[in-house]
Amino acid sequence: MRILQISSARTYGGGERHVIDLSRGLTEHGHEVFAAVRPTCSWRKRLEFLPEGHIFEVSIRNSFGVLSAMRIADFVRENGIELIHAHVARDYVPASIACMAAKNSRYLVTRHVMFPLKPFNKFALRNCACFIGVSDAVGVELRRLFPANKVRVIPNGIDLERYKAESSPRKRAAFREFHSIPADAPLIGTLGELKEQKGQRDLVLAAHEVLKEVPEAYFVIVGQDHSLDGRFRRELKRLASVMGMEERFLWLDWLEDTSEFFAAIDLFVSPSHSESFGLAILEAMAFGVAVVATETEGAKELLGETEQLVPVRDPLKMSRAIVRFLTGDLERMEAAAAAKLRANEKYSLEKMLDATEALYREILADKA
Repeated sequence: MRILQISSARTYGGGERHVIDLSRGLTEHGHEVFAAVRPTCSWRKRLEFLPEGHIFEVSIRNSFGVLSAMRIADFVRENGIELIHAHVARDYVPASIACMAAKNSRYLVTRHVMFPLKPFNKFALRNCACFIGVSDAVGVELRRLFPANKVRVIPNGIDLERYKAESSPRKRAAFREFHSIPADAPLIGTLGELKEQKGQRDLVLAAHEVLKEVPEAYFVIVGQDHSLDGRFRRELKRLASVMGMEERFLWLDWLEDTSEFFAAIDLFVSPSHSESFGLAILEAMAFGVAVVATETEGAKELLGETEQLVPVRDPLKMSRAIVRFLTGDLERMEAAAAAKLRANEKYSLEKMLDATEALYREILADKA
């Protein structure tokens, strides 16, 4: 199959990682994969496994980019592309127009977030062959707007073999030594873009309560603030400083290799206010790290019914859950083992690839 993946995202996050993993996996399965990205995207180099000429730069600034749609249509015709797969909301309509203009291709979208689409998409995307949700909760939202028979749920997947190979005491020691964290200190970590929705402020507030019970604990917050002035990052650091916790916090930008981070921490916390899936939670599960997460739809789907879940926007209950796991070694180890088993059984990259390939073939068979 000849497939074009479209993403106009400027910065790198979970949705972009999905596009890269999907593109690489499809390429390894023998398909010809192409990618359409914006000229200013920060993650193009991650697509270097694609052949020369398979990466197409196009500026899609909003849902009504007709000129961009025509450029995509030309690229589709020139390369004999059979399937157009869009991943960002503003790309959906231009990709739909491109599909109609190119005539001989089919079109589908993946929805990576919980936010409902605007009603006009019900009519603008009538030619879409299928709408994929990355979780059951996203599938429910899609079915509110589109016919149920056009909606599928294909959960995100990760390369589980990589996590089996990379978790090691050596990496744990290296991370802690490099960042001057005592080898035996309880270490709590979170990873994600620094923004209000991700809930890092709640974790800082929870940390103040945790340190009353576990004064030797440390915290590491990994993530970039992509706002123009970086205000949220400064606010978080100021809050930690005002509360007298400055020396207990480590702040890191986005990590290319997260294996040392996950090897080093004793507990992963996802304080997010909304999460459609939660790739960082899944990474922690795959590494065998216990997780405390807010009751977002994504966390509930990944972790199932468990005491690891706490209410959204409730730093006090979050702190109690953190303390419980830090002071209960057996409970923490049991939770970590159960989470790792769940990740291995349900969320492999191969399962995601197989389900996506099967859907692609089904769409092309319907066209025939």
